[in-house]
Amino acid sequence: MDLLSPELGLFVWTLLAFLIVLFILKKFAWKPILNTLGERERGIADSIAAADRVKKEMAQMQNENEKLMVQAREERTQMLREAKQMSEQIIAKAKEDTRAITDKMITDAQQQITQQKMAALTDVKNQIGALAIEVAEKVIRQKLSSEDAQNAYNSLLSQEVTLN
Repeated sequence: MDLLSPELGLFVWTLLAFLIVLFILKKFAWKPILNTLGERERGIADSIAAADRVKKEMAQMQNENEKLMVQAREERTQMLREAKQMSEQIIAKAKEDTRAITDKMITDAQQQITQQKMAALTDVKNQIGALAIEVAEKVIRQKLSSEDAQNAYNSLLSQEVTLN
């Protein structure tokens, strides 16, 4: 029970030791502890503010990134559209060029066919003419094989020539 009811001397010495420790702490340790706590509080506040700034910057960067992604998608779509138009134009031009070349080839072929036809007709006419002359020559030779027939034919020709 002694612990529950301390003596006055023990109480005074304990109080004196407490006041000395309190004075020493106040004189040497209180200000550095308060300064350290203040610095820590400011550091925590600065860290929270920095975290908020970083969070805002991240949100802003994310928004900018989304805008850039949308713009990139639009540009990609535009480029694909232009590429498709160019390919369609190239195909159309190739078809047009092919059609023109084909038409020219057909026209040239038709002209060649016409020329060959005309040449063949001329050749046939020449051959027919040559055959007609050859047949006429043979007929005339046969008719004029005698001298009397030749004289009669000559006089007939001379009468026709003078009449014309």
